[in-house]
Amino acid sequence: MTLSLPSDPPRARSLTRVVTEMSLALDARSEWFAPARSAIVWVIDGLGAHNLSARAGHARFLSEARAKKDVARTVFPSTTAAALTSLLTGTPPGAHGIVGYRVRVPGTDDVVNQLRGWETDGLPLSFQRAEPLSGALGRPFFAVSRNEYARTGFSSATLGDAQFHGADGLDDRVRLAADLAARHPGSLVYLYAPELDSIGHKRGWESDEWVAALERVDAAARALAAAADRGTGVVVTSDHGMVDVPRHRHLLLEEGDALLEGVRLVGGEPRMLHLYAEPGRADAVLERWRESEASRSWVLSRGELEASGLIGPIGADVRERLGDVMVAARAGIAYYDDRVDDKAPQKMIGQHGSLTDEERVVPLIRLGAFA
Repeated sequence: MTLSLPSDPPRARSLTRVVTEMSLALDARSEWFAPARSAIVWVIDGLGAHNLSARAGHARFLSEARAKKDVARTVFPSTTAAALTSLLTGTPPGAHGIVGYRVRVPGTDDVVNQLRGWETDGLPLSFQRAEPLSGALGRPFFAVSRNEYARTGFSSATLGDAQFHGADGLDDRVRLAADLAARHPGSLVYLYAPELDSIGHKRGWESDEWVAALERVDAAARALAAAADRGTGVVVTSDHGMVDVPRHRHLLLEEGDALLEGVRLVGGEPRMLHLYAEPGRADAVLERWRESEASRSWVLSRGELEASGLIGPIGADVRERLGDVMVAARAGIAYYDDRVDDKAPQKMIGQHGSLTDEERVVPLIRLGAFA
């Protein structure tokens, strides 16, 4: 059958190139941004362009600062581990190898978490295959984030030799980023805010709690623009957007389910499954899932994903990390392996990972010298 996947517009800007273009702007050579003396890229985790537009009245500063063209496309899968790695290495998931939330370690039956598996499952730093831009660009590079992320394996694998500065409060992080950029001409500062994403997962992006958090983020954005040195360019972006999937729209895969026949391991996340088939059964798994789920999800084989170019050229040692079959939700649904003991993930409301515009289109708002 012919597989119809959504394609990016020809002129779409990719999150993967944002930091490289910011670095070029410091030499007045960027095609995207005006010249600047220093630059800050602020990642507001979980703030999609559609989410921001729908709640524009609660984010007046960001909404007024954002022009219609100020958007970018995040990577596929549209999940934090893959997207932040692409932002911080300038390479697509097929190259850096962080191809999902939970993926199989080739040659094993271990399906590991790509955000925390460095600590819990002993992933080596080399599992992330690309050189971080903190070293590749040859200029001062600072990371400003919560203290808890200072020495994590994921931070080490993606930030490399960046100088880490921790602050738990959002306003403190914003002031610190502005100060670092002002005191270090020629530098790049990566500023990270996970608060909105955390609330979205727990309460949903349509909740009152999420709106209140957005208002705090908007106030912090206004403060950052005011605090930034006149020569500092600022880009406000995100790793992914979010869709709300309440419990009644969960599809539970239970023991004996026909969709699990021939499936050895389940990885990925609820809106973008990696299905690892038993030897010789990948085609049957693909056919079964397409017959059942094609009306509400994109169901594709590993080969079809590679041919699509959605995750870029796939390294030989990355290929086996991918599922034999991948299921990306198109409707407002989420798939859960109900055989596992830990049911806590089923409490999530806000979700992401798939190919929809709600999940993949993110803001690319220019402030300061970039405005």
